Amino acid sequence: MRVRFAPSPTGALHIGGARTALFNWLLARHEGGELVLRIEDTDRERSTPENVEQILDALRWLELDWDEGPILQTERSARHQEALAALLEGGHAYRSQATAEDVKAYKELHGSERGFRGEAEAEGAVRLRVPDEGATVVQDVVRGANRFEHVHMDDPVIARADGSVLYNFAVAIDDLDSAITHVVRGEDHVSNTPKQLLVIEAARAVGLTDAADPLYAHLPLLHGPDGKKLSKRHGAASVQELRDAGYLPEAVRNYLALLGWGAGDDSTVLSTQELVDRFTLERISRNPARFDETKLKWLNGVYIRELDEAELTRRLEQYTGRADLAEAARISQEKIHTLADFMPLAGALLDGPGDDPAARERWLDEDGRAALADAREALAQAPDFDQASIEAALSGVIERRAAKPRQVYQPLRVAITGTTISPGIFESLALLGREETLRRIDAALARS
Repeated sequence: MRVRFAPSPTGALHIGGARTALFNWLLARHEGGELVLRIEDTDRERSTPENVEQILDALRWLELDWDEGPILQTERSARHQEALAALLEGGHAYRSQATAEDVKAYKELHGSERGFRGEAEAEGAVRLRVPDEGATVVQDVVRGANRFEHVHMDDPVIARADGSVLYNFAVAIDDLDSAITHVVRGEDHVSNTPKQLLVIEAARAVGLTDAADPLYAHLPLLHGPDGKKLSKRHGAASVQELRDAGYLPEAVRNYLALLGWGAGDDSTVLSTQELVDRFTLERISRNPARFDETKLKWLNGVYIRELDEAELTRRLEQYTGRADLAEAARISQEKIHTLADFMPLAGALLDGPGDDPAARERWLDEDGRAALADAREALAQAPDFDQASIEAALSGVIERRAAKPRQVYQPLRVAITGTTISPGIFESLALLGREETLRRIDAALARS
């Protein structure tokens, strides 16, 4: 088995493209096959080296490796010209100067359902001859057999007048030359497939190949939670945006795999090896899949809590560009869902209290300050300053004041962080140590 991922480098790798890459990778790894990476850079204006690097960067972050490539489609122009010349010489393609107006006039004369057929000319763009009779049948693992009647198909343009080939021609020749056996791509390519199969059939007729047609699998569209086509309004739209938002690549792989594919049971949390072991094209649904970043965030939180402390620390230090985060990482692990959640949660412990006037007003009123003063005295006198000693000292304050825990803990939290958000209060105080804790409490009490 040989599959390919063939993105166009016209921007960042979007969520849908990442899912296509993942499904191809999973299929290749499940079957012991090979994955070819091809960059379809025939869009002269939008295809840039920077965009190519963005795609490679995204695939590396997702940890999706490839066995061959990256192959730039533009570097194969000589082969495309050779194949184009063979089709022209064999009568399977012809030059035509027909314009859009000519096509319109043809359909007005022959009926709108009749595919355009042109006359061969000495120069002009190159069109592929579509047989007048019969049909091209696309064998699609997801959608079943789709029949495209030739009578309704226009002779498609496969090369410009200057000889530069167009997408459907280049793709078909490249798939043939790479011996691609399975084409797994988005549903938006369904209309391209019969044109590419006709190119392959013509290539066989002139002796360019004796390979069988690839087997196709067109993946369902991705929608947002509202059921509309996935776009930037639904949140992160590209792989880089997911990385910047603090998601883990293994969680993203897990979540993307479940968009339009079923594991065969109700399993949600699946390791990458489990995905490889279970993946088959037959389990892909033809119904649109919904990308919901809320669900991804939940799943990412599951993965974060499964990391050992050393690995979580490493990833947080890499993500934030900071060092010595081990203890802060440990006490934050149960509360964060993404790496980006870490600094808002624990940053004040590392960098000093923030300033939230609403939090001060809510928790450092007269009663709150009294509770804070009692807590300060108890903490100052605690025999030790580990979590257990801190909890025992503060429990005594709660008991003496006949208070609810939050009436003591929240004034303390505001005093040491400036906000109402932090890891557990006992863990946070232990991280700061007795001296820094008392210093911050004193500063809060001294503030008018």
